[in-house]
Amino acid sequence: MKMMTEIKKVPTRSEIPEELTWDLERVYQSIEEWKKDQQKLEQELAGFRKAKNQMESGAEEFLTVIERYLEIMRIYEKLAVFASMKNDQDTTNSKYQELQGMADNLGTQVSEAVAWFQPALVHLDDQVLQDYFEQNSNLEPYRHFITELRSQRDHLLSDAQEELLAAAGNIFGAPEKTFEMLSDADLKFPIVEGENGQQVELSEGTYSKLLESADQKIRRGAFKALYQTYGSFKNTFATTLTSQVQVQNYQAKVRHYASAKDAALSENHIPDKVYDVLIDEVHRNLPLLHRYVKLRGEVLKLDKVHMYDLYTPIVKESNLSFTYSEAQAKALEALQVYGDDYLQHVQEAFDNRWIDVVENKGKRTGAYSSGGYDTDPYILLNWQDGLEDLYTLVHEMGHSMHSYYTTHTQPYVYGDYPIFVAEIASTTNENLLTDYLLKTEKDPQVRAFVLNHYLDGFKGTIFRQTQFAEFEQWIHGQDASGKSLTADSISKFYGDLNKEYYGPAIYNDDEIAMEWMRIPHFYYDFYVYQYATGFAAATTLSQRIEDDDPTHTEAYLNFLKSGSSAYPIETMQKAGVDMTQREYLEKAFKVFEERLNELEKLIVK
Repeated sequence: MKMMTEIKKVPTRSEIPEELTWDLERVYQSIEEWKKDQQKLEQELAGFRKAKNQMESGAEEFLTVIERYLEIMRIYEKLAVFASMKNDQDTTNSKYQELQGMADNLGTQVSEAVAWFQPALVHLDDQVLQDYFEQNSNLEPYRHFITELRSQRDHLLSDAQEELLAAAGNIFGAPEKTFEMLSDADLKFPIVEGENGQQVELSEGTYSKLLESADQKIRRGAFKALYQTYGSFKNTFATTLTSQVQVQNYQAKVRHYASAKDAALSENHIPDKVYDVLIDEVHRNLPLLHRYVKLRGEVLKLDKVHMYDLYTPIVKESNLSFTYSEAQAKALEALQVYGDDYLQHVQEAFDNRWIDVVENKGKRTGAYSSGGYDTDPYILLNWQDGLEDLYTLVHEMGHSMHSYYTTHTQPYVYGDYPIFVAEIASTTNENLLTDYLLKTEKDPQVRAFVLNHYLDGFKGTIFRQTQFAEFEQWIHGQDASGKSLTADSISKFYGDLNKEYYGPAIYNDDEIAMEWMRIPHFYYDFYVYQYATGFAAATTLSQRIEDDDPTHTEAYLNFLKSGSSAYPIETMQKAGVDMTQREYLEKAFKVFEERLNELEKLIVK
């Protein structure tokens, strides 16, 4: 008699134990309560549109306008965070889809209603503003906020022009939306061969898994099928990406920036030197990446390493496995170097349902930390009991503790941290976990797995994201100089750049020249370089935290508490990392080399 194999089904949301779900009732008890804040916000917007003339009516009135602006942003933040998280916990729920749509519409209303605020603030006479500060001491806490907004005075337009740009936000966002719709919904991928001859419907998700296969034939089949699909739309993808570049170059031009990169970096007051030093230092250390690629070929016994060979493990899967409760205990052990106060708040996250733990039907994939000034710093996971899940937990906890310390230290006006430093706390936690595992795990197989995990993360973050940053700089430069961008010209540059990065040990498959077509971050306006700078800075910070000097740990915790009360470069300098200099990058590459040395010895042994 043939035994029937039980199929493990993904549970519905209602089937998930409550203790494994986040408690969003701490934000709003119900959608009806959410709608009350929505109505309050709409009333605030109507009044704020009429407040423009109060900017020059005296110090008291000026303070009132500042506080009303911040109150609008605070209410909207809470509304948007709740709607987004409710939708993510079950994207098939039409009630939450509608809520997300309402929040999106509110965002457009907010942008239009406050469009006059920064230009009016910027155009305020210097002497008038100085008099305001002298007349009303309650303005003093807002000095940095006001100074930062006025620092953009050379790049703001007239009120009418600003309103037009704000109203055109959906139009400017069309290239990104078109890319998302094409890549997420309209592309139809073929059926490919998976493990044990199984037929698998290819998707971006299954593609990543297939590239981890030990069978090169499976990896090759998925690689070629994926890019054959993308390639059939190469001209469309070239149009969407070029349109996005043109939008960014146009906005930079009308706002009088030297370039789109200059405009993007100026938002966080990042000197161009940070970007340039990153690319230069990565190029100086490309031989380390070439050496790692060569090691892959030797371990996998490949005559040539193809691009589809870069993701299959070269170390056997570690026997480390963790239930969620076991991972909580392990995370607390790895993070104990921060001290009791930090651990207390991590335990608070575990005990008070800040974390949505397991997968359910319709739940958003992946993981993130979210929240606002008036909410807990929530975490979304899709737990699977692996070592990678433990890394994800401590990564997202790094974000959430950064948010917790910021919101519990700073007033709302400085209660968020700049995007430039957003990945530093999370990656510092990952580094601490790696260090902890290398100190406590003596099994050579486990050590090799952890080392390989770190090296792959370094490869994918510092080397790969810098490659992306260099490509992004080139494509914007081409458009700005009036040169035509086509699918072929873009692919030619990308393919050549890829070969330079991965070196002589790689076989530069023709398909990899089309990789730019599937990278959503190229629509995020010079965002990717921050992954690389953040990863490198985290390496330096984790070493400082572990060097038995309590002032270094204190400096790091002060960094977590600083929010946006100072410019990010200054904040990082106080934490012990000067990102305008190459020293922090040199330290990161030194760690990479040391761990590559150990992995080579373990594998040879």
